[in-house]
Amino acid sequence: MAHILVVEDNAHIREAVSQYLRLDGHTVTEFEGATGVMEAVGLHQIDLAILDIMLPDGDGFMLARRIRERSDVPLMFLSARDAESDRITGFELGADDYVVKPFSNKELVLRVRALLRREGALDDAQENHRRWSHGDSTLELDRETRYALVDGEPLSLTSGEWEILWYCAVRAPRVVSREAILSNCLGHVHNGSERTVDTHMSNLRNKLAASDWFETVRGYGYRFTGEPA
Repeated sequence: MAHILVVEDNAHIREAVSQYLRLDGHTVTEFEGATGVMEAVGLHQIDLAILDIMLPDGDGFMLARRIRERSDVPLMFLSARDAESDRITGFELGADDYVVKPFSNKELVLRVRALLRREGALDDAQENHRRWSHGDSTLELDRETRYALVDGEPLSLTSGEWEILWYCAVRAPRVVSREAILSNCLGHVHNGSERTVDTHMSNLRNKLAASDWFETVRGYGYRFTGEPA
């Protein structure tokens, strides 16, 4: 679990981003402007700061400079300003990522995970133990013990089914091709064998008791549709 600062004056964006990050297991401290941010940086162990550029009581670039004077915490900018000069300024200030509005909250969570993983802020236990939700159902997977639970009930999965489920789930919301599943989960690639993926997926969907944990992308592969929980 990481402690993340979200500095964004738009309440709708701030609340949505914070909700998605909390669902992914993080602690989030919200600010609608620059006031109070430096105090938080000084008082707490912060793992990531997400900053809007245009703030009601200051400038996100200036705030980033002040943070950099005191901390090497990873920085991510959120901004409607997509000019190359703004991006360059952000990265020159030491930003680790620059996300242009509008953006997908799911993609933002994946970008955050990548940054935290790179910085070592996600421990092995958090990375190996994951939970997702879909409607009223929950799915829990543990990489080390290789168990799978749906709504608290254990699933009896073959090795290939477990690998497919984990591989697709941790890459959501990206679409995973049949070829990628063959080579990374089933350990073989040969002509005509992509049908093997469809057979494994059909069996997996039956065991999950609902097909809508996965979306079929015709002619390509599958997308896992669960949300981080």
